[in-house]
Amino acid sequence: MTGIRLHAPAPGWSIDADVVVVGSGVAGLTAALRCTSAGLRTVVVTKARLDDGSTRWAQGGIAAALGEGDTPEQHLDDTLVAGAGLCDEQAVRALVTEGPGAVRRLIATGADFDRTDDGEIALTREGGHHRRRIAHAGGDATGAEISRALVEAIRDGGVRFIEHALVLDLLKDAEGRTAGVTLHVMGEGQHDGVGAVHAPAVVLATGGMGQVFSATTNPAVSTGDGVALALRAGAEVSDLEFVQFHPTVLFLGAGSEGQQPLVSEAVRGEGAHLVDADGVRFMLGQHELAELAPRDIVAKAIMRRMREQGTEHMYLDARHFGAEMWERRFPTILAACRAHGIDPVTEPIPVAPAAHYASGGVRTDLRGRTTVPGLYACGEVACTGVHGANRLASNSLLEGLVFAERIADDITAHGPHREGLPPAAAASGSVQTLLPPEERREIQRIMTAGAGVLRSAASLGDAADALEGLQRLAELDAERDGPKAAEPGVEAWETANLLVVARVLVASAQAREETRGCHWREDRPDRDDASWRRHLVVRLTPDRRLVVHRTATADFPPVTPDAPREPKP
Repeated sequence: MTGIRLHAPAPGWSIDADVVVVGSGVAGLTAALRCTSAGLRTVVVTKARLDDGSTRWAQGGIAAALGEGDTPEQHLDDTLVAGAGLCDEQAVRALVTEGPGAVRRLIATGADFDRTDDGEIALTREGGHHRRRIAHAGGDATGAEISRALVEAIRDGGVRFIEHALVLDLLKDAEGRTAGVTLHVMGEGQHDGVGAVHAPAVVLATGGMGQVFSATTNPAVSTGDGVALALRAGAEVSDLEFVQFHPTVLFLGAGSEGQQPLVSEAVRGEGAHLVDADGVRFMLGQHELAELAPRDIVAKAIMRRMREQGTEHMYLDARHFGAEMWERRFPTILAACRAHGIDPVTEPIPVAPAAHYASGGVRTDLRGRTTVPGLYACGEVACTGVHGANRLASNSLLEGLVFAERIADDITAHGPHREGLPPAAAASGSVQTLLPPEERREIQRIMTAGAGVLRSAASLGDAADALEGLQRLAELDAERDGPKAAEPGVEAWETANLLVVARVLVASAQAREETRGCHWREDRPDRDDASWRRHLVVRLTPDRRLVVHRTATADFPPVTPDAPREPKP
């Protein structure tokens, strides 16, 4: 136990549950529905509205071996290659073997996927896949359709939910077990102000942390809240240096900030070409799959060509699709491009890499259990071992589905562990100093400059020093001004969470002295399996220091010393 908590008022209200699920994307809602169907009193807490998470922004689709001639073994092989030697093969095997069934259960829940003329699920290809195995909906609106179906099921199923609520910290009982969460409802939910949900099982499904960078495909709510909460609670995080930068994000001009429009990999899967300003297809000869190479390879190739030509972006050329295909297959992307003055039917799309997905996160086992008893994690906030050093395209929605089901089954099998409740006093331990909300943009600037697509010892050192400076300045302000320092509130809490995850990301990237997957060190350009086919595990000490530990092998240690081993397949 770290005993660290955010500076916040004491809870003024509370409710009781068997399970509290934090987040309302595919992972959170799937876990909530399954727990509810098992008879557990389940509460969903979400930061905005139920359908406002990252899931609804997913365009390309969900990967599963559903097509004729495809097999889970082939899906496993593609995932392991993309993960650059750091995937947990047991976790990947669970993903690919349970994935097709999980997708069919999602369809039974009400998700309507695109179909071929003969009624079969329509499948496309994306980067790193050797077969067409990406199921999609609404052309390029897969996430929106999945979110719609799950939200309807949650409402129809009578699952209790609290919207507009930022979760602050984990509550624990006297034995150190999970006992619920504190949260702040932002004026539009069922309660007002800071309260608590008391529950012996907490499922973190808070999504990503893309807002730690200036430009990202992530929505504004993706501020790393789950990872920061877990660290303060004493949980371990792993592989946070592996941030995937999506190669093809609509370029809106130098200095563009906030959420940027994604141009799905499925556009390349349907035959679009990456070209430079001269119209040259620069991916030919660089990888056997050319434009459909794994994302880290494509992003690096784009950055190299940009450097060679002194430009700020490349182009994605799909003019040969024609208007009818653009309107039928990619209506969302077409509308986004046209809204920014670009017509993909008649001109190439300017694209550049932007922060997209955190392959690492809160470390779990194959049942979603973290190193804190009673705390689970799934979806982008988790590090299950599935993605390794680089996520394979469209495995994210599948991971959310499969591991949410596994978590619900584990909670159901063991029953709510109520011994030790009520929770220990929330006011115990030290308080994490808050930063003024305006420092959020400074954190993003530091991270984009020092820990973006291209990294080096020098750039990471500068970033680490600058982040440490922000922390020290906030602590000095707190000592000097007391109550007049940064006051508790949603923006200040989010900024504090961003600083925590930024520090972990930079510390991990400094420690990993090689290039692997989506971690690209200019000063260490080679992959070094002998020394670095290992995981970096990070925890936060009670005095707020980060401890970075390298595992002895490519295998994750158990989440607890007495945790039973997952049976070999």
